[in-house]
Amino acid sequence: MKILNIENLSCYYGKIRALEELSLSIDEGETVALIGANGAGKTTLLRTISGLNPSKEGSISYNGEDITTLSSDMRVRSGIAQVPEGRGLFSILSVEDNLMLGAYTRGDANIKSDLDSIYSRFPILKEKKDEYAGTLSGGQQQMVAVGRALMSRPKLLLLDEPSMGLAPIIVDDIFAVIEELRRGGTTIFIVEQNAFLALKHSDRAYVLENGKVVSSGKSSDLLSDDSIKEAYLGG
Repeated sequence: MKILNIENLSCYYGKIRALEELSLSIDEGETVALIGANGAGKTTLLRTISGLNPSKEGSISYNGEDITTLSSDMRVRSGIAQVPEGRGLFSILSVEDNLMLGAYTRGDANIKSDLDSIYSRFPILKEKKDEYAGTLSGGQQQMVAVGRALMSRPKLLLLDEPSMGLAPIIVDDIFAVIEELRRGGTTIFIVEQNAFLALKHSDRAYVLENGKVVSSGKSSDLLSDDSIKEAYLGG
């Protein structure tokens, strides 16, 4: 079953077209990567899916329902969560307060157990739960951003550049969690400048250039594609 279906999507910044008649789909339980050079439109696409950027043309369907004009908060309530580029934490709130913000749409009795689960995944966050988020290292802040998104119990998790600016050992930790979520059946759409990492940890991938999808296929196939190697994997 398709959890996300995008058809002929176009977005503009003023008169500049950032996405041009873009179409793609994601099946429930898949991890799909989006790779491309800086400025290709990757972040714009994620922000449009989550409702932060308006679309000019085309449609976005989620779980079979048209959400093209749905507000961003209603998209969160429906099960779409995004880990934004740059993390987007509230620096003067505590780590735990930032995590709890991810559950603001929920009213169920499982919030505390989900918070404990986040602390199990990222033990350092439990140690620092009362500290201001702005005092954490970049890697720890990324853990908070991922944890905050997971606190909403997303059906579709959008990850925008999760490895950006992080030390290799922290990148390994973040992708270990992504892989755990993938094995657990969470549907993930990941934008990642490190194309090798994105393809290694995904089932399928799309290649974006100048706001257009120019290639797609199984990630394992793209990893061995000479043109993809040359353009995005350092030859």
